[in-house]
Amino acid sequence: MNIEKVIFSFFIVLALTLNFGFYLGEIHNPEHHNVYELFATIIVNLIATVLKFGERTQMGAVLLATSLVADLGLIAAALVWAYAVYVAGTGLTGSVTAVIVSLAGGALLANAVSVVLLVVEISLLRR
Repeated sequence: MNIEKVIFSFFIVLALTLNFGFYLGEIHNPEHHNVYELFATIIVNLIATVLKFGERTQMGAVLLATSLVADLGLIAAALVWAYAVYVAGTGLTGSVTAVIVSLAGGALLANAVSVVLLVVEISLLRR
């Protein structure tokens, strides 16, 4: 068993599951979406992105692209959250929460594509 592949796969799947956990809930209800879960999702996605930099194949390039899309969506969600709470002072209204969750939903889709590609890549490996 290749420990590098295990760690690589672990972070890709963990990024998906954390993102799904944040996304799950009523889209407009801020009580269903925890800021610390968003923060953990961003950190794990960034770690997964760094791990994808070592791949030199076409599949690796697509995996990196999906990870960058997920990072962009999650960072945008965090920026919207920070702007609403600390700059605008409006707090987490239903409409602001819906924007944050929608951005996280786009990142969730990118993470799902990444996991599907990982499974396809593993299934194509020959011993």
